[in-house]
Amino acid sequence: MVFMDGQGLGSGASVPAGKVTLLRPAEQLFDEMLTGWTAQQTSRMLTTQTIKTRASQVRRFGDFCGTPPWEWSPADVEEWTTSLVSGARPLSTSTVRAYQNSVALFCDYLTDHRYGWADRCEELFGTHPVQVCHEWNTVIHTSDHEARPAVRPLNRLELQAFFDYADDLVDRARSSGRKGWQTLFRDATLFKIIYAFGLRRREAAMLDLHDFTRNPKGPEFGRFGVCNVRWGKAMRGSQPRRRAVLAVFDWTRPVIEEYVTEVRPRFGTADESVLWPTERQSRIRLDHIDDRFADWRDDLGLDPVLHPHCLRHSYVTHLIEDGFDPLFVQQQVGHRWGSTTALYTGVSGDYRNRTLRRALDAAFTPPTAIQEGSSR
Repeated sequence: MVFMDGQGLGSGASVPAGKVTLLRPAEQLFDEMLTGWTAQQTSRMLTTQTIKTRASQVRRFGDFCGTPPWEWSPADVEEWTTSLVSGARPLSTSTVRAYQNSVALFCDYLTDHRYGWADRCEELFGTHPVQVCHEWNTVIHTSDHEARPAVRPLNRLELQAFFDYADDLVDRARSSGRKGWQTLFRDATLFKIIYAFGLRRREAAMLDLHDFTRNPKGPEFGRFGVCNVRWGKAMRGSQPRRRAVLAVFDWTRPVIEEYVTEVRPRFGTADESVLWPTERQSRIRLDHIDDRFADWRDDLGLDPVLHPHCLRHSYVTHLIEDGFDPLFVQQQVGHRWGSTTALYTGVSGDYRNRTLRRALDAAFTPPTAIQEGSSR
């Protein structure tokens, strides 16, 4: 694009058509639209990654259609969606919704008269963009939680076996003088902390040492009484949500203290704040967490559907089984709705039977029997 007056471009109406010479009209106007949309989202203080992801998804839709935005139609959305859920690796419902949402937001921007895109397209091409996403061809969001039904929390025996196996690997590597024992120790501690505070992978990976603080009401946890999560799951492109998670397990302090004082300094990282450094002076990667968990899971012969996020499900389930108030658990894991926490909960049959028995005893035991029992 050649700007005859040397000015930049912010939106469709920012530069009069008479001052612009389009060398490749369709391609360059599409680029101009995306530039304007990026500026609009930046003005809304959306994160850079969210903006980049949405632009990429719109580009992908445009490549699929093979036509510019002012020629898109609802049928294109339907054909594109069909392609996304077909083939050997169909996308999940939540991913498809995210793709459709990006296209819908882009079309909302293009059809907003305040930006002048419709007038520009009419002047140059004799047509204008329309909203191609509607309630009949897009995914409806009916639940905050859409995980695969097979994904479940680890029961207590599985969890203990997993942690014991991790510790055994560390002990064997350390006693044999193998160089990688520090990495094994780091990963074993990482998984314990994910479970101990009910964290998501990214929340755990982004932790710094100073994210742990004291809890005046829990002095037994020392400096590790509160885990201040700074990289919680964002909502609608906003900044990461923060929350403070209180330590609840008595073994949390000795586990993390041993790692922080004896193992973490051995990595010699230049950034002394990073909690989980690598030998290459960087933060631990999410795919490494996935791969390590999968290796240990498979070595133990555990259910192949289990993945690191199941530790978070386990945390919720075990707190509920141990009698913690559901609202407390909901706040610990940072859920907006109690229904989402309930979906994370997979209490054991034994727990449910005990709960049922208590309810039945309370409902069917005569009041006189209760009084007699309490007086003895």
